[in-house]
Amino acid sequence: MKVLFIEEFLPQEMLGIMWLSRAIKDAGHESKCLFIPDKEWIQKVVEYDPDVVCYSMTTGMHLYLADVNRKVKQVLPKVLSVFGGPHATFSPEFVELDGVDAVCRGEGEQAIVELLGRMRDKRDFYDVQNFWFKRRDTGEIVKNENRPLVADIDELGFPDRDVIYEAGAIYKDSDRKVFVSQRGCPMPCSFCFHHAMKKKVYNARNSAYVRKRSVSHLIAEINHVREKYNLKFVHFLDDIFNLRNDWLDEFCERYPKEVGLPFDVILMANMTTEDHIKKLKQAGCVYARIAFEAASDYVRNAVFKKNTTRQQLTDAAGWIKKYGIRLGSLNMLGGPGGTMADEFDTVKLNIECKVDHPLVSLMQPYPMFDIADMTREMGYAVAGYDDFPQKFNRTTSILFDNKTEIENLHKLFPILVRYPWLMPMAPKAIKLRFMQKPFLIGYMLFSEWMVAEQAKIYSHAQGLKGPRYWAWVDFTRRLGTKGVLRVYQVLFARVFDRYFSPKQAQLALQMGDERVVAHMD
Repeated sequence: MKVLFIEEFLPQEMLGIMWLSRAIKDAGHESKCLFIPDKEWIQKVVEYDPDVVCYSMTTGMHLYLADVNRKVKQVLPKVLSVFGGPHATFSPEFVELDGVDAVCRGEGEQAIVELLGRMRDKRDFYDVQNFWFKRRDTGEIVKNENRPLVADIDELGFPDRDVIYEAGAIYKDSDRKVFVSQRGCPMPCSFCFHHAMKKKVYNARNSAYVRKRSVSHLIAEINHVREKYNLKFVHFLDDIFNLRNDWLDEFCERYPKEVGLPFDVILMANMTTEDHIKKLKQAGCVYARIAFEAASDYVRNAVFKKNTTRQQLTDAAGWIKKYGIRLGSLNMLGGPGGTMADEFDTVKLNIECKVDHPLVSLMQPYPMFDIADMTREMGYAVAGYDDFPQKFNRTTSILFDNKTEIENLHKLFPILVRYPWLMPMAPKAIKLRFMQKPFLIGYMLFSEWMVAEQAKIYSHAQGLKGPRYWAWVDFTRRLGTKGVLRVYQVLFARVFDRYFSPKQAQLALQMGDERVVAHMD
């Protein structure tokens, strides 16, 4: 059986698709990925002639991908269309849309392999677990239960990077590649998918939901990637890298001897000790991020359910700075129940901790998340899921009275943290509606500059020298690359206009949003 993943370009390589492809290939099937926009994408779909076409979708991108799928169905009417990812998991009724044959909820490796095996053997597949199907003969929606979570994630093997790298050279050629050491997270954060996946989809305990790869398996994968591809820096995506002391001790002992590449991590403040930071520094960590989210104790803990104290945040940040590691922060604006004073306090907390790389999001109450219920209970109006922002880091879906101020502060946030002397001007500046686009441009440029700074640190850790690794040179090169992508976008806009409505054409050509401008962050 032949499977085609159709995907848009994202800021970093897609490990989910890679793991699915590994399972598909190990079971004796074929898989391929196609990135859009591509002026020849329909021709490529027809030439590959897949049995199954797969899409991974988030809320806000779901209608665009549904339109892409309808175009695929016009040229390949018999192909089975399968949608996975967060929106499919938490809004499985998406299967009712025209052209959608199935949605996969939760982990898909075992499910897709069983589905393909049934199709190959020409057996009925409408009872395969994890899937909701729309029967082709009657149109009936078949809702299957989920199978148990994969207990030992080492058994999944290494993600199949070829499926992505053969389709997108930008990922293959990057010095920095992404890895994960675990699945699941024990924290109950109301704005994150983990609590909803754990309780509402799988009804699982932390002991079953949170799984860690062995240090040996992780190190073996990193070395395998280094042998086969360009790899100079390791980017760990784990929600909490310091989840287990015994695992962290083994990793910090073995990694510098067996790998020796600089890396970055995300740490949980209420689990972080000074000893953790000391060991990570010795192991080669050059950049660590702490989830501040909000300075307000009420917003951070009552609304976001972070269960962290301000002291834990400042302690963890202080230790990271003490040991000479670049300090990054994860922040979120637009939490229901917060005030503009609370939002500015979050900026001030970052300034107090001397954050080098402040990252900030706009809170989105996605389906089945606890924060969605809280937002509704507080009486805030929220855009319908079909109207959720496709660019999730540009606008909030909550219809605040001061929506413009929150969104403008979001764009100024990293600049204010790095240049606190601008703070006195900020309260008035964020009220200026006509400054939204200039603030957005400044945000995008400064985000790219922070990535260039980060790349310089990685290069220095590797002993890489010369103009190529100067921050200003790297920054200019990055902007030049994105400029080419902008031209590509304009040149092929008419091609996409042939296939989609004007609104959907705009959604299709999104290579310039801030997620891709900071492409490798």
